Amino acid sequence: MADPYQNNIYHQGGGDSYETYGEGGGHDGYGYQADYPPQEEDAASDVTEGHDDEDQMYEGEYQGIPHPDEVKAAQRAARAKTQAAGSAVSELQELSEQYEDIMEDCGHGKFQWTLFTVLGLALMADGVECFVVAFVLPSAEKDLCLSNAEKGMLGLIVFLSMMVGACLWGGLADKVGRRRCLIVALAINCIFAFLSSFAQDYGFFLFFRLLSGIGIGGTVPIVYSYFSEFLQMDKRGEHLSWLCMFWMIGGIYASFTAWGIIPRYGWGFSMGTEFQFHSWRVFVLVAALPAIASLVGLTFMPESPRFLLENAKHDEAWMILKQVHDTNWRAKGKPEKVFTVTHIKAPKTAEDEFIEIQAATGTAVQRWAVRSLTLCKLVLRNIASLLSAELRFATLFMAIIWFCMAFSYYGLSVWFPDMIKHLQYEEYESKVRVIHGEQVENYLFNFSLENQIHKEGVYIRDKFISIEMKSVKFEDSLFEDCRFEDIRSTDTVFENCTIRSTVFHNTDLWEEKFIDCKMENTSFEHNKHGCHLDTVEENDILIYLVSFLGSLAVLPGNIISALFIEKIGRVKIIGGSMLTSAGCTFFLFLSFSQSAIIALQCLFCGVSVAAWNGIEVVTVELYPTSKRATAFGVLNALCKLAAVLGSSIFSSFVGITRAVPILLSFTALVCGGLVALKLPDTREKILQ
Repeated sequence: MADPYQNNIYHQGGGDSYETYGEGGGHDGYGYQADYPPQEEDAASDVTEGHDDEDQMYEGEYQGIPHPDEVKAAQRAARAKTQAAGSAVSELQELSEQYEDIMEDCGHGKFQWTLFTVLGLALMADGVECFVVAFVLPSAEKDLCLSNAEKGMLGLIVFLSMMVGACLWGGLADKVGRRRCLIVALAINCIFAFLSSFAQDYGFFLFFRLLSGIGIGGTVPIVYSYFSEFLQMDKRGEHLSWLCMFWMIGGIYASFTAWGIIPRYGWGFSMGTEFQFHSWRVFVLVAALPAIASLVGLTFMPESPRFLLENAKHDEAWMILKQVHDTNWRAKGKPEKVFTVTHIKAPKTAEDEFIEIQAATGTAVQRWAVRSLTLCKLVLRNIASLLSAELRFATLFMAIIWFCMAFSYYGLSVWFPDMIKHLQYEEYESKVRVIHGEQVENYLFNFSLENQIHKEGVYIRDKFISIEMKSVKFEDSLFEDCRFEDIRSTDTVFENCTIRSTVFHNTDLWEEKFIDCKMENTSFEHNKHGCHLDTVEENDILIYLVSFLGSLAVLPGNIISALFIEKIGRVKIIGGSMLTSAGCTFFLFLSFSQSAIIALQCLFCGVSVAAWNGIEVVTVELYPTSKRATAFGVLNALCKLAAVLGSSIFSSFVGITRAVPILLSFTALVCGGLVALKLPDTREKILQ
């Protein structure tokens, strides 16, 4: 098998634009034997006896309904007749039709289902990545002493890194190969996800999550491009939609494992005070398992033969297609079926080969530098070609649809849990206990204080020993000859208080928690340094429940879209789903309780997933093989940018008004839905 970097030099100029594999007669470079070899009447395997669907009479025959194989044969004959009639057919168009015929002969079976599982795990890893930081943040902010700005940056870096990764790996996949790029991207994700779980410093944790996100960002554009090139036309929409389900499974997996691991504070260890490994770090490791599983599976999968043919690697492509054919028919109990392709025409590439410096003309570093520079130029040229005359409108329409859908979806995905937290906070605040002018002397406080405001209190010779203070505020109070020992606090402040002859021993009551206070003869002994995880439940299980239900609600929409995308069409699925989702947003005006918000989130997610499925299928089908992963990567990067904008804008209105997020999401969905109705129907379009 030839190294893609070795001896791949483009030759400019005229001449025959095709190279062929094999010899012998056939249809213009796509050779079949006259027919399958004659089979013995009793040649069927005993194992499959009575289960060979092709040997049974087709049940529609009585109604005059043509057998699916007859329909395929008629379609193939029509394509051949068009060529024979002398119609102008481009080289790539001819290759596309030949490739479609080959995939029909290979059938859909064990090979595609194996690849489906492996690539599904990669897509699942992408879904998990979107939830990891959100789930660990409540614990990580304590463990890593994060400020509000640092928490915001950590949440932002996930989408920004995935945006970079989508562009980078999508572009490289069209030049280097789908399988190779996906393996490298997943390896980067696994390595840096592993390192991030051990990072004790915020800077290192942020850096490792950045690189992890860049790795996983390449999965979506590569996975859909890769899998689509092993599917025949009539299976493509349905099976790409089934593949989308793995993103939902990723959300369920992340929610379920986070719920089971993060609140278990005993699931960790420490090495002194410098190294802490709490349960949220265990979750970060567990979250990387789908990527690891997919990475292992990919080592047994071949490169896309469509990509290889596009790059004139005929021998490798033929061997892989034969592998697909033999694997499928052997699993169906027909090992005797022969792969009848004798040779394949493929166009010689004229502009996308690597320029290789020979060993005698430069060092290894120089050759690597030239290859890398050339590769960058080719990727940038491919991105620019998305705005060429023949692709300009398709790219513009798809960019609008991707942006509008992501802006609304991710914006509301953040708004839903933030609104729930806001309602919880309002309910919590409504129960605050306000105590005026209490006077306490010689008293031992050995019970926790929570959600209290103490105004103008006087505390003399009191002891606060081994207690927790949560959401406690002391205003205009006097503390004299008091002792605070082994105190753990959350959202606790002293404001405008006078503190005399008081000792603070082994507490986390630092200087910033005393606002405009007057200190007289007060000492702080052995204060707790750094941050800590509370042993009580820091993570409200509602955040896991909301994410779990939101992911699970996608299941009905996924099933319906997969079953009907070939019958209804991609365009109607996208437009109908986006417009229906827009209508659902108006129910958000009724979201006055936590249960109502959860129900509306499930409704919105369940309806909108059909649009996502259709968008991803159409993106694959609109672009030629040489630009497919690049286009998908650019559009997916735009999706992540829209996600950043949507989540930032929507969250800023929580607690202020519902109208702005609702109207913004409604407008975006209607705009995207109407543009989607202008897309061409790609149901019967052969992959270019």
